[in-house]
This record gives sequence, C-alpha cells and structure tokens, in this order.
Amino acid sequence: MPIPQSLATELTDLLGARFVTGQGDRDQHAASESFHTAPPPDAVVYPETTQEVSAIMRACSAAGVPVVAWGTGTSLEGHALAVQGGITLDMVRMNRVLEVRAEDMQVSIQPGLTREALNEDLRATGLFFPVDPGANASLGGMAATRASGTTAVRYGTMRDNVMALQVVLADGRIIRTGSRAAKSSAGYDMTALFVGSEGTLGIITELTLRLHGQPEQTASAVCAFDSLQAAVECVTLTIQSGIPMARIEFVDALTAQAFNLHSGACMPETPHLLVEFHGSDSAVAQDAERFGEIARECGAQGFDWATTPEDRARLWRMRHGAYRASFVLRPGAVGVVTDVCVPMSHLADAVAQAAAEITNAGMIGPIVGHVGDGNFHALLLVDPDSPDEIARAKELAKRMARHALSVGGTITGEHGVGIGKRAMMQAEHGDAWQVMGDIKAALDPKGILNPGKLVPDTAAS
Repeated sequence: MPIPQSLATELTDLLGARFVTGQGDRDQHAASESFHTAPPPDAVVYPETTQEVSAIMRACSAAGVPVVAWGTGTSLEGHALAVQGGITLDMVRMNRVLEVRAEDMQVSIQPGLTREALNEDLRATGLFFPVDPGANASLGGMAATRASGTTAVRYGTMRDNVMALQVVLADGRIIRTGSRAAKSSAGYDMTALFVGSEGTLGIITELTLRLHGQPEQTASAVCAFDSLQAAVECVTLTIQSGIPMARIEFVDALTAQAFNLHSGACMPETPHLLVEFHGSDSAVAQDAERFGEIARECGAQGFDWATTPEDRARLWRMRHGAYRASFVLRPGAVGVVTDVCVPMSHLADAVAQAAAEITNAGMIGPIVGHVGDGNFHALLLVDPDSPDEIARAKELAKRMARHALSVGGTITGEHGVGIGKRAMMQAEHGDAWQVMGDIKAALDPKGILNPGKLVPDTAAS
C-alpha cells in the first residue's frame, strides 16, 4: 500500500536522510538471489538503534503499513521481498559486535553484522561462530530463517547457537527472550519462536550467540565416486559409525563439471564428497583414517587432501560457489532452487529419485547437499522467458518436497519458506500451520510484519 504522507513526514523527522524513497534504493531491495520477484518497496529505512526500530514500528503500526526486514538479501525463497509494498527495514547500519564474553563462549551482536565480519573480530580470542550457509549473510537474517550450512552436521544450526534475542514487536514493544545461562525451564521458549519466524513476528535487533573453540587441527579432503548411490552410501555409513565430521558435503557429476568450467578445477566429472575434520592432531588423524576406510569400501578414488589453510579455503570457496558456478552449464538461465531434508535412512533413495526425475524431465539440475544431516539441494536451470519451463521446474520441486514428506522429512532443511515454499506448509504441518497463523495474529494483529509469507493469510492482512 502507498505510504501516507503523514507517515513519510514522521519517518523523515525521525531518520532524516535514512528514510529513502529514491528508485535506486528501492530497486536494490526488490532483487532476489533466485527467480522470485516482487515490485520494489515504497520506501527503505536504515535504522541505527533498537529505539529507532521501535519508533518505526509504532508509526507503521498506526498507519497499517507493511514492514519487511532486510539483512544482506541472500535468501533464496524471496523472504525479504515486499510483496505487498510498504517499507523495507534495512539493518545494514546495525552491524556492531556489542560484547564478547570469552569466558562464557558467548557474544552479543547487532543483526546487520555478517558471519564473516564476526569471525574476523573473534580471530584473536581463539573462538569462532561455526554456522556457515555459504553466503556472507547477516546474522539477524540467519536467525530469522533458522539457517544452517556446511558445518551443521557437527555444530548444529542457528536453532542450536542462538541463546537470546532482543526483538521489536509489531506495535513497537521491545522484548528480550532467553538468557546467558546454559539452560532454563522458565516458561515458553520464546527465542525458539522467533528463530525461523522469517520476520513475521518481530524485528530482531540484538542476538546472543554461542561460540565454539577454534579447532587445534583441521583436515579437509575431496574424493570421487563412480556413482551417486556409492557417494551417498558412504555418507550414511560414516554418520552411522559415529565419526565426528565437521563437514561432509556431496556434489554430483554436473556440479563437478561446473567447477571445472567455472574455476579451472580438474575434478573427474563424477559425484564427489568434500569432507573436513576438526579436533586435536591425534583425533583428526584417527577420524580421517576411519573415514578413508569407509570411503574406500564404497569405491572412493583419488583422495585429494587440502593440507594448508590456503588449500582448505580454496576447497570450501569452490563448494560455496556451487550456486553461481552452476550457471555456466546453461548461460542465460535463472535458477529454480529448492532443498529438502530427509531421515538419513532415506537419503540415498531420495537423492537418486530427485536425480532421475530431473533427467526424465529433460532439465539441467545439479544436486549438492549438506548430506551429513540428510539435507540436499537442486538447482533447476530454466529459461527466464519460458513460463512452461519455470512451471515444470516448480512442479518438479514440489514432487521432491512431497517425497520428502512421505518418508518423514521436511519441505526445506535450511532455505526456509518465504514465497516459494508457502504453498507446501499445509501439507507438512496440517492444523499446526493454522496455529502458526493464530500466533502471528496474536503478536501482529494488523498483519504488517512481512505479510504474504510463511503463515496462512489472516483477516487483518
């Protein structure tokens, strides 16, 4: 909805030049990492304090104007697009480390801080924040989408590493959830409620995060397999054996081909596993040896160990760049990207079925995955000018999601819901999805926080 002049005046008085209606800023906040699109917001605001966020929310609530929080814009399901117009609340200026409590292995930060900037700040402490979705995302956005990534198999997701939050509600109230204590039995777990709420319940303005010790030793390797099934079987056996992997990533033959074309790698164009071990010198050596035995039993070949920090950085930079590298397989394409997560016992079949369906559909769709926890991704490369191709890719993504549900999995392991997965929420949650809508209506009765996302439509929105 258009912004009333009275609201524009109020926000200009509050923020000055940080209330922006210029087309350039608005267009920047209408872009998506994937094929999802929406018109630009009506304005962009750049708060610097929690009190400013509170004042913005009070004003927008009184005017009934939608507010969509924005971190770095790296989400893949259109989470931060202003599908009903209104104001985009860009948190880029709230990017400070507030307090490092090394003795407690905790840090308090503002939401606009990125994970790479945090770890750079922590370098001298011997601690680090492990959740690594690949993109240099904002930590507020990572909490809002319950992000995970390559290290989740060992260190968990944002759900496991966010201890407490400061949140501004739709009416401007400022609340704190959680505490610095290791555990609590005091009432509802409000922190867990906001982690993964995708900006539909409140605006995160401060986070307390759990830190981990930097490992004494790190070892990384990449190995090739003759078949997809053999690689995924190796993952399953490794996890079942109890080897404490720090990362165990799968890339298929198409992705290996993309790496070769995009970054000059010399990988056999077959499925691969990329692995990493953290710990003491002796523990890493033992874990690597045990993994090597399992991998060889599954037919692995050509172990390539990354023995220096520079080599390891190149290996994981290549893996994190798989999304962009894949577009060399079909120049000019856009990506219909999807992810699902299944129980480990169903992982091999789910990946094989997804690969077969992509092939049978005549599409190019490389598959990668944080398969140590049953999560894998497909990037379906389509002609942006072909509604038929886009529709077929969306239907293929739905079939993958439906199969995941049929074996006790979930429609998304880490990308979140946003625009792209909202139509599948009823299938996964049943009546519980309506309960999510009831919670939304209780905390945001006017439906102004990121409307059109995650939960069912309410009468107010």
